[in-house]
Amino acid sequence: MTSKRALATAVAATVVLGTVTVAATQSTATASSSSTRPGAGFRAMSADARSQAIRTADREAGAVAESFGFGSEERLTAKDVLLDTDGARHVRYTRTYRDLPVIGGDLVVHYGKDGKATGSDQAHQGAIKVAATSPTLSAADASAKAVKHARHVRNARTDSADGSTLVVYAVGEVPVLAYRSIVTGEDEAGPVSREAVIVDAASGAPLDQYELHQGATGTGNGVTAGQVSIETTQSGSTYTLTDAAHGGTVVYDSYNSAQSNPKQNARAFSKTTNTWGTGTTSSRESAAVDASYGLAKTWDYYKDSFGRSGIRNDGKGAPAYVHVDTSLLNAFYDDDCFCMFFGDGSSQNSNTPVTALDVAGHEMSHGVTAATAGLNYSGESGGLNEATSDIFGTMVEFYANNAGDQGDYYIGEKLNMAGGYMRRMDNPAADGNSLGCWTASAGSVDVHYSSGIGNHFFYLAAEGTGAKTIGGRAHNGTTCNNDSFTGIGKDKAAAVWYRALSTYMTSTTNYSGARTATLQAAADLYGANSQERYLLSRAWAAVSVGTALPDPGTSSPTPSPTASPTSSSTPNPTASPTSSTTPSPTASPTSSTTPNPGNALTNGSFEQGATGWTQSDSDITNSTLQSAHGGSWYAWMMGYGTSAIESLSQSNIAVPATGSPKLTFWLKVSTAESGATAYDTLKVNVNGTTLATYSNANASSGYVQKTVDLSAFKGKSVKLEFAGTEDAYLATVFLLDDITIG
Repeated sequence: MTSKRALATAVAATVVLGTVTVAATQSTATASSSSTRPGAGFRAMSADARSQAIRTADREAGAVAESFGFGSEERLTAKDVLLDTDGARHVRYTRTYRDLPVIGGDLVVHYGKDGKATGSDQAHQGAIKVAATSPTLSAADASAKAVKHARHVRNARTDSADGSTLVVYAVGEVPVLAYRSIVTGEDEAGPVSREAVIVDAASGAPLDQYELHQGATGTGNGVTAGQVSIETTQSGSTYTLTDAAHGGTVVYDSYNSAQSNPKQNARAFSKTTNTWGTGTTSSRESAAVDASYGLAKTWDYYKDSFGRSGIRNDGKGAPAYVHVDTSLLNAFYDDDCFCMFFGDGSSQNSNTPVTALDVAGHEMSHGVTAATAGLNYSGESGGLNEATSDIFGTMVEFYANNAGDQGDYYIGEKLNMAGGYMRRMDNPAADGNSLGCWTASAGSVDVHYSSGIGNHFFYLAAEGTGAKTIGGRAHNGTTCNNDSFTGIGKDKAAAVWYRALSTYMTSTTNYSGARTATLQAAADLYGANSQERYLLSRAWAAVSVGTALPDPGTSSPTPSPTASPTSSSTPNPTASPTSSTTPSPTASPTSSTTPNPGNALTNGSFEQGATGWTQSDSDITNSTLQSAHGGSWYAWMMGYGTSAIESLSQSNIAVPATGSPKLTFWLKVSTAESGATAYDTLKVNVNGTTLATYSNANASSGYVQKTVDLSAFKGKSVKLEFAGTEDAYLATVFLLDDITIG
């Protein structure tokens, strides 16, 4: 079993105490960017956790190869690891034979939540074996054969940089020694093309061939984005605005095709250099840069924040068309063609292309709405549809952290509109048309104006009331009921809205229904009695939708980390509402060094080491890798990062026969898990009956006091047990201290 002490540093690297922080998430990957898709049944992993998972899989590779009967000359290398929501694990391996790459040697091994293998999928069944690894053909001969067999290029020649590489080709039933050669030349359209040709290393017979398209990172100069990096695709010496890192999203030039048929004259952007646009409308590429950049950032935001891979969560990018029609001050998403379209603006906004960052986020979010709640685009549902796009377009702007387009709650502020913006979320009515407060006629108002109700709610939920400067712009959170309160933070508010949208809203949800959906989402994420849920109810009441819930009387909401291009802010659920939780300020000066008066437990503070306790592992410790609630001794349970169980118990405890006896202890939970699902648990058992369960979902910044009612055991002699269980992956540490029964 892996040492939990050895994992302390790894856990600390992926956990910021108090909130589970997802640092540099999967959106930074390319070929493995689909490694986590919670919406498709996978659990989100930070880059650190994923790297740790791959390292562990590499350590297991030898045993895996042996279990499949692979030969001693075969080696497996972990390529990717996926975790299901129930803790099951899927490990993808590549294979070598005598250190030669095996084409067709990859496999996926599946493990249940108990860590036991349940099956596999192999590209080639069984062991790899070839007669010899000394080729008959030389590399030069193989290159000549490859040039001869290349089908898709003219004037073919082998690439001097890549040449011909010896491999084992195992795509067929019988593996053979082969050469993989890279051939370059001109394709039918003229531009340089590259093709991989695989030939038998003995006979030179062709075995396989395919075109190569390479991803590249170009430099873009957008009208509103400024100079940014954008993902492009290289084929030979030609680059196109095809973003393979984000589902193959392609940006096309509509060439001013009419809005009624915006793809009529469309053509791809293509050139031989990888620098795009001039930053002005004099170049047609400039608007395309804005669109490509904005759509990539939107993809990354959804991926990093919610584990969502693209609009439909299927890893496929939607094509986008810029320069639609003439004098079109609009942008739109069409779910029928799974496309987005952007106009060039008009004289009303100095002909600025409608491709700003928050606009790109807005349009792509219409697709997410279509793929989830499917909110009708009319009545109050239509207002919610528009508000959803404004909310997430705004969150994308914050996420991108572009110095030239700072995050704020203004919509379209970079479009040179006469009033300086298209809409304001903090004060929707400032534009003279939008609604900031719900009225009975909200359903008959244009959806772009009734969206103001949802926008206003979101701003107040995130930022609270009062004047402030955000992104260099003045904001003022006024209310419809003269209330004043603090917000829960934009990342938490966005997490609530996304969960409500994807889990509870339907096509006909109105503002009252949206209130119900978001309050349920808040209960799921933070607890039914949480301050987050309470403050959300006040934000709804502040826009005249419903009334505020009773104040649960708990502490202020835990601050949420700020999202950035390299970090994800997964919400941190509070402790279960069924248990009593009080944040620990500082340790009591006497609670940890001497037993509390009337404590029926022996050595509840652990300051006498293991005296009085039975432990399955060396749980009771004074290790400085973690900290005690008070004093220097505490119990450290779990934290292995693999399937494990532990027990810490004390027997023959005389529960008081009078009053209302209770168990009280201090608990601190640190985890590499994310989200509200309980993967790793700590149960409180008394005489074999589970009275309380805590999990990774109860992650806390410090020790939190827990109380369990023992009235049912009044006057009895009992056994108290803390029973820990950890699933197959990602570590959770439970720290216990200052335990009393009285």
